[in-house]
Amino acid sequence: MSQTKQQIQSLLDQVGTSPRHRFGQNFMIDRNLVSIIAKAGQVERNDLVIEVGPGTGTLTEELLQLADEVVAVEIDRDLAAMLRDHFADRPGFCLIEGDALAGKHELNGELLGRIEAARSAGRDVKLVANLPYNIASPLVIDLLLAGVSRLAFTVQKEVALRLAGRADTDDYGPLTVMAQLLARVEVDRTLPPQAFWPQPKIESALVCMQAENRVGEDSRRFGEFVQVLFSARRKTLRKALSMAGHESADEALGELGIDPKARPETVDPERLLQLYRRLSGL
Repeated sequence: MSQTKQQIQSLLDQVGTSPRHRFGQNFMIDRNLVSIIAKAGQVERNDLVIEVGPGTGTLTEELLQLADEVVAVEIDRDLAAMLRDHFADRPGFCLIEGDALAGKHELNGELLGRIEAARSAGRDVKLVANLPYNIASPLVIDLLLAGVSRLAFTVQKEVALRLAGRADTDDYGPLTVMAQLLARVEVDRTLPPQAFWPQPKIESALVCMQAENRVGEDSRRFGEFVQVLFSARRKTLRKALSMAGHESADEALGELGIDPKARPETVDPERLLQLYRRLSGL
């Protein structure tokens, strides 16, 4: 059963801690939403389920009812100790104590190893989590690149809008391009601040992503190409491509019907992928 605000406060008091802003900790206290998030993961019994930022374990309990194996990744030592004790008698529970990210564009080694082992065994890997706000953007892309098949997670609404953004809008950027070429993105619903404790100053959203990699094995290099283009997003494509090492790109742009004077932020993900492939000779 999901935990109330009072129960979460009591659990934190027992281990002498409180919500830590540096870890992006906002605990979900809406019982109905906890159930909705768990169901959004479309979890099957044989799946490997990843939960990043399990906190006091309220969503973890739901996930253990659905899957035989749940890997929780918790960076907070106090919460990790509490989770280890609380789920000690649950054989399907595995705790990785540490950061889910080992660095820029790199997953925690133990987490990556478990993902690869599950996929080698023919199992689906899914993320279901109330993600800490400070790591959501890089994490979801790295998980998709590692082969996670579905992600259902809460995140600040600003990031949700960027994931689902459209070209030539303020929400559109490198995160949008990569997310939409690696998965189908759906913003399921907006969540009010009152659903969490402590209450964040912004709205959150439930995002669902179903893996659908249209880039292929060249995904990381394509991501670097997109980052370079958008680092010059107020410049023309001709200038941005020159900065990316493509001095004579007008022919490729012309073949694709893209105006060399257009800005990178006006070109949709599919056309950017076509441009990358044309320039890379793929």
